[in-house]
Order: sequence, then C-alpha cells, then structure tokens
Amino acid sequence: MILLATKHEQILEHIDSLSVGSKISVRGIAKALNVSEGTAYRAIKEAENQNMVSTIERVGTIRIEKKKKENIERLTFAEITKVVDGQVLGGREGLHKTLNKFVVGAMKLEAMMRYTEAGSLLIVGNRTNAHELAVKEGAAVLVTGGFDTTDKVKKLADEKKLPVISTSYDTFTVATMINRAIYDQLIKKEIVLVDDIYTTFEKASYLTTKDSVARWHELNESTHHSRYPVVDLKNRVVGMVTSKDVINKDPSLKIDKVMTKNPMTVQTRTSLTNAAHMMVWEGIELMPVVDQAQKLQGIISRQDVLKALQNLQRQPQIGETIDDLVSNQLELSEDDDQVFKLRTTVTPQMTNQLGTLSYGVFTSLITEASSRLLSKHKKGNLVVENISLLFIKPVQLESEIEIKPQLLEMGRKVAKVDVEVNHEHAVVGKALLMAQLIDR
Repeated sequence: MILLATKHEQILEHIDSLSVGSKISVRGIAKALNVSEGTAYRAIKEAENQNMVSTIERVGTIRIEKKKKENIERLTFAEITKVVDGQVLGGREGLHKTLNKFVVGAMKLEAMMRYTEAGSLLIVGNRTNAHELAVKEGAAVLVTGGFDTTDKVKKLADEKKLPVISTSYDTFTVATMINRAIYDQLIKKEIVLVDDIYTTFEKASYLTTKDSVARWHELNESTHHSRYPVVDLKNRVVGMVTSKDVINKDPSLKIDKVMTKNPMTVQTRTSLTNAAHMMVWEGIELMPVVDQAQKLQGIISRQDVLKALQNLQRQPQIGETIDDLVSNQLELSEDDDQVFKLRTTVTPQMTNQLGTLSYGVFTSLITEASSRLLSKHKKGNLVVENISLLFIKPVQLESEIEIKPQLLEMGRKVAKVDVEVNHEHAVVGKALLMAQLIDR
C-alpha cells in the first residue's frame, strides 16, 4: 500500500531538496507547491526548528547546512549576524558558511593579513582597504561601530559569496558576544538528547494493528524482547504490547484488541533527563520515539538511557554550567565525627545582585549533596520530585558553608533527605528533598 505524504511533509521534503544558500519565502513555497500560506508558514517554522533554515532580519529565510553534533561549536555567518544584531552589506549567499576562527584587526594591514585566511572572520572598523584584502583572501568581514564599506567591496563580496556584515557594537563587545555564543554552543553540545541514543526505525522491531498475537511470539523468539510499539497503516504509534498483554491469549487474536492504547512517547529533541524521568515515573522499560505527526521514528529503552547517563558522567566538561560549577566546588568534609558533610566556599558566580548566595545555587547545592549521600547507599541516578526550602539567613560572598544531608527514608524507588546548611556553626538554611531513584 502506497502512503501519501501530508502537505506539511511535502514542504519539508521540498526545503530539504533545496541547495544550501537558497532563499525561501512563505509566498514562494505556497505558490510552488500549491498550498495555503498558513501551511507553508508552519512548515518553514518546523524547518527552522530542525536547523534546516535560518531567518535573519533584513535578509529573510535561507536554506542552511544542518550541523552535525560534533561541529556544533562552529558558528555560521548567519548565526554571527543574529548574535551581533548585524546588517548584511554584501555576500548574502555565503551566510550559510561556517567560520573557522575570528581575527580582531587591531594591527597594521600587512600583519593583519598574516592571520587572515580563508574561512575566518575579520573584525575591524572602517578600514576599507582591510575589508577588500580580507575578502580577496577568502575571509568574511564584520565591520564594527556601525560603519559602511565601499561599493567595490560589496561587489567583490557578492562575487566571492563572502558576507560583509555591519554592527553598531564596538570591537571588544563583538568579540565578547561571539565568544559567549561559542561557549553556549559547547554547553548545548553536552546536553544529550534522545536523538543521540535511540534505536532507529530501520533497526527497531514493531507490530501493526493488522498483526496477530502469533506475530508477537515470532518477534519475541527472534529478538528476545518482550515489548513492542504498535503502528497503524500510516506508521503512527497507536499502542504498546508487552508479554503481560498477550499471555494466555488466542494466537489468532488481532494485536489492536490486546494492546495498551495511547502509550507514552518521546521525540528526538527530548532531553535524556526528561526521558529518564518519564520512564521512572511511569515504570516504563521501553518508549517509542515519534515525530510531530506521531509517526514512529525508533525506540528507546531503559538500558539505553542508563548507559548514556553513565557515559555522560565520565565526559570531560567543556562548557561549564552553574550546576557543574557547584558540583566541582563541593568537597567532602574531613571531620572525625563520622557524619556525612560537604563543604564549599561561596564564589562570585554563585551570588545574586545583592552579593549573597543565590536561591538557584542554594537549590543546586541541596540537590548535589543529597545525590552524593544517596550514591553511598544505592547505585543509581536521582530525579528530584519535590524540594521544600527554608532560607534562614543570607550567606555572604566568600563565606565557607557546611552542608549536612541526612537520609530520613529510602525505599526501592523513592528517597527522602533532610538537609541542613551551616555557616560558622549557625544554621543558615534547611531543606526537605523527595526524589525518585533510577536503578542502574
């Protein structure tokens, strides 16, 4: 049976087939594929979410190359334009290209060209001779201070497809903004998504609504799995079947009569932590991975999630988040009283605008201390369900604080922890934490 793609899918396929650098508009897509402008707009927004296109002010929407996970820290010139709120003066067709490095042109022209090479971005003021030489070398140019460039440079940029961008910010601010954007990309790189670990549709085992219970037994013999997603004729996930559903059932009975309807699903852009929480909360061993139309893309198992979480803990940290900072600063107290205690010093990054320990960091300290205490009793990952916090006194910058987590109760799946935070033998905060535990 031939399944026809929806209009939404047809538009996404059309966008995917366009060459990198092509300009895209709602009206153009609607006219080319004979669809409404509303449908075209929704599909273009979805393409933007999938990093197939990029929308830039005063330029429009252009087709870009989809980044691979390992190259995520490399920014495109289109992203640079967004970061610095820039205006493209020339070379629009090269906005999809990625930059290898950026060079600040605060030197003589000859010295500047020694550092400027193909694929780099020269950040410079209104030195038009530097603009021209950089484009000839194969580099893009970012003009700071809101200055323009000559028509000759604009024409050359269009010919070579190398962007010349103007921004109103000064050179130092621009370099800081780009550096921050690269740093943010590095942190994004560390966030593991379902997309990174799921078993793809081609390798996944599944059943259709027309299959019988006998087909479940056949799959069970060949794959040794006991859980399978069930799809309809359009490959949309409509249910899940487990060994519990088919036990003592007639082998000729249709799967849709025994399956569990409306199962929990995840999408490829769902974070690993979110997927892990859903699995623990619902007691699920296997979940279907779907797209926005609920079509099966693959499956994810509890083993996949736990393996990825363990690998994640061993990864070197490239871009540090606040949680990483808190975790690295927290040290085990060496006192002789046999009580589990952790110590840390309040650094400037941990404070709020008043110079005291911020509430968000306080919460992170409580969670991290509880996690370390529980890891002594049980191997597993912690998913916080509820925290009740009591802030008694503000904690000043550079104060040394002591955190004492105490286990109140622990079951197979749930734990309760009481946490006391002290500074100079005085209680400055207390917390009660309830958490779900994921067994390893």
